Amino acid sequence: MGTFGEATALTIRRADQYEAVLDAQWSVGTRLHGGYLLAVLGRAACESSAGAGHPHVTAVSGVFVEPPEPGPADVRVTTLRVGRSVAQVRADLVQQGRTRVEALITLGLLDDSEPWWSDVEPLEIPPREECFLASTDPPGADFSVPLMDVVEQHVDPGHLAFAFGAPSRRGLISTWQRLADGTDWDPLSLLVALDPVPPASYDLGMPGWVPTIQLSAYIRRLPAPGPVRVRLRAWDVGGDRMDETADVWDDKGRLVARSTQLAAVRVPSDGQLSQQPGNGRTM
Repeated sequence: MGTFGEATALTIRRADQYEAVLDAQWSVGTRLHGGYLLAVLGRAACESSAGAGHPHVTAVSGVFVEPPEPGPADVRVTTLRVGRSVAQVRADLVQQGRTRVEALITLGLLDDSEPWWSDVEPLEIPPREECFLASTDPPGADFSVPLMDVVEQHVDPGHLAFAFGAPSRRGLISTWQRLADGTDWDPLSLLVALDPVPPASYDLGMPGWVPTIQLSAYIRRLPAPGPVRVRLRAWDVGGDRMDETADVWDDKGRLVARSTQLAAVRVPSDGQLSQQPGNGRTM
């Protein structure tokens, strides 16, 4: 098992152009994990000329054009603007001459200060030892999840009914997460936590493949050492699309990151309409 740092390492080719070797272990099924790919682009942004004085990723808006393959890939960073407190860049991940992932990234300087104001309550979840350790071969799935060898994830047992064919239809899954290599979370690795698996559609009785189309992430502060708590929630499903949000709290109970993503789903056919959840705000 390699470390997160090794899996996102870059070799500089020339100014603001790098080579990455995408690690197949950071995959769901045969597809490289979206948060991992954004972390590779984020590292390139931090190491670029724009990163001087702006060492942390604070916002990312990523578009997944084509799924890249494990192995060598080019990463190109274009500086859009460098100011006193923020720098803005575009980063592209390219294979075989085609852009596979593109992201607009805002860099800045984060600290671990408490929020001045917040209306977000910390996630209530049982202790880690009372939660279910996710496997690389999840029950009911017809594919493996190599990502679970590098991200140790414990699922709230109250959100596991979908694995036994009885989804709650709240569109809600909560987990504990830590990096299996033992390193603490940082602004880059939090991008992995912000793209959790399984997707919230599983809790709606929709266990099929859910590819990310676009993901926007915000890193709010430096996380405290220790595991993080992650809440993934679906908000609207229709037209073969789902939008969901992920919130991440650190070991001190502070919200450290948030993401919103648009994903493709296969909405149940007309014959299955009676099984659809309708308005899920009755939780």
